[in-house]
Amino acid sequence: MTPEDITRIRWVSEVRMSPDGRRVAFVVTTLSEERDQYLSNIWVVGVDSGLPRRLTSGDKRDGAPRWSPDGTRLAFVSQRQGQKRPQLYLMPLDGGESVRLTELAQGVADPVWSPDGRRLAFVSHVGGEETQQDGAEEPRSKPARVITTLKYKMNGEGFVYDRRLHLFVVDVNDGDVNQLTDGDFNHGEPAWSPDGALLAFPSARHTERDEDDASDVWVMPAAGGEPRRLTDTAGPVGHPTFSPDGRKIAYLGHRQRYDAGYNWRLYTVPVGGDTPVCLSGGLDRNCRALGNQGPLWSADGSALTVGVQTQGDVHAYQFDANTRQAPKVVLDGPRQITDLSAAADGSRLAFTTMDPTNPAEVFACESDGSNERRLTDLNGDWKAEVGLSAPERIACEHDGCGLDAWVVKPHGFEPGKRYPLLLNIHGGPHMMYGHDFFDEFQVYGGAGYAVLYANPRGSQGYGEAFTRGVIGDWGGVDYADVMAALDAALQQCDFIDPQRLGVMGGSYGGYLTTWAVGHTQRFKAACSERAVNNVHTLFGTSDIGHSFAEAQSGYLPWDNLDWYLERSPLTYAADITTPLLIMHAENDLRCPIEQAEQLFVALKKQHKEVRFVRFPDEGHDMSRAGKPRHRLERFRFILEWFASHLDSSNGTSDTADRL
Repeated sequence: MTPEDITRIRWVSEVRMSPDGRRVAFVVTTLSEERDQYLSNIWVVGVDSGLPRRLTSGDKRDGAPRWSPDGTRLAFVSQRQGQKRPQLYLMPLDGGESVRLTELAQGVADPVWSPDGRRLAFVSHVGGEETQQDGAEEPRSKPARVITTLKYKMNGEGFVYDRRLHLFVVDVNDGDVNQLTDGDFNHGEPAWSPDGALLAFPSARHTERDEDDASDVWVMPAAGGEPRRLTDTAGPVGHPTFSPDGRKIAYLGHRQRYDAGYNWRLYTVPVGGDTPVCLSGGLDRNCRALGNQGPLWSADGSALTVGVQTQGDVHAYQFDANTRQAPKVVLDGPRQITDLSAAADGSRLAFTTMDPTNPAEVFACESDGSNERRLTDLNGDWKAEVGLSAPERIACEHDGCGLDAWVVKPHGFEPGKRYPLLLNIHGGPHMMYGHDFFDEFQVYGGAGYAVLYANPRGSQGYGEAFTRGVIGDWGGVDYADVMAALDAALQQCDFIDPQRLGVMGGSYGGYLTTWAVGHTQRFKAACSERAVNNVHTLFGTSDIGHSFAEAQSGYLPWDNLDWYLERSPLTYAADITTPLLIMHAENDLRCPIEQAEQLFVALKKQHKEVRFVRFPDEGHDMSRAGKPRHRLERFRFILEWFASHLDSSNGTSDTADRL
């Protein structure tokens, strides 16, 4: 696999099963290097027979397909007709043109049908800078921004201090749009009650919302009115869904004010109000939405299905809605389920899943996971032309704790030869490597490298104590775990050349990369990307730094400045001798580019070997969601850097290495 292959892959997502369980709508996205854009269309495939076919066309982005309750129409969002922001469209499935339902300056997201099929609820930003009209005269200057809140900017969105997400409802017959919520609050993920009388949604409306991560589940009349709070502001919540009888709402969340490595759990709360009940408390794993789909109720309201992260996999578990008994595993295996949807009667499920050598495709099964079958093979031709390497799990332990680690052999691997190794460190820190298709590992393997990746303390999927093991100990047990994985790989994989080791990572993985080269000279080259290099300045410059740094350290800077300095890789810049490639996006608000600038200047002033690559007009997620040309350019910088320092063009024989 080469970098250019990311433009050949069909990336499948947003699966939605039709109400009768006979068809599945989904989104296929491709990257166009020529247009430097993402192009996506909605496809449909039969569950029992037929080939997948494209339902929408065009050179923009179509997404969020939503079947009407009677299955005759499909609502979706699109940027067609020259619009800069996605609008809501309605397509008849028996033939005919799509009809645009909205024309809002800041676009539309999260559409959901009312049970009677007459209305669609959605969210849209209100306030903020008005979208410049085509042909309008460019203003000579912009007014000053007056900031009075901590949460005044957001990575990927920019300044958000003067705009809020609100709920809207549109009548699909006459196109009448009504705004239901207002005020200085954000709202999202609307869900209809079965009788269409209520809308549920998560929102942070408490006094301290600017300083913590907590939110609540609210309900309000779908015709408009005053919202009513159902939960007790104990922590973050999301993805509410009504039970079939309308008496309960299921949601995901946890009961800590800050989101710092705690397991998200499955809860229900009565619509009439009462104490929330946790259904997943006996499972020490992180529950999550699959795609943007909230907990799926069974037709009789007796069970709920959600995603669960476990040891590098994402599976679908079914929980009893009335007791706390152990859940049933519906979909498992060495893979990650990425989207999940159900027929109206709950008898069938549609889902997307991927593994390390297979990008996501669409599958279907019965409600208990039986009779699983693949419905699409959109990447079959591509896979037949490209050599992909399956990772091999290696045994690893540190300080009495078992760790998961994997090694990907280089393309064209030959026994008896030694190859350079790239150690990849994930971000978060509460992310998780595992059995997903990660294009980067295959590209590096295709370039002649062995690739090592692991889940050190801090990773999700191994229980809350494991995930929170890094709290207050950045650069401690996490770094030791990663180095233990490296030692295990060198002991168990005689094809790795210990003299040609590289290390790389992004975000928190960039933090550990910079930390590593400041604490060891074992690596011949490194790439630190969108990294945290100075935790102290991150506190005041990152969009989430004020809460994230406090939650991760346990301190405010003025209460324990020593921790912030001791745990910052920048502090050890004088000890860095490893050639370092620093890459950062200029519009990154999560780890602002000042983090890279400080490190670059510190190394350059010491005449160390360092290269600084800046990507304009990109945010924190550039490596996975940036402009296609930038993503390809990024790959080329990385491969050129490591090739120049590790000589990855060919494997070397054991004898040649010793000479």
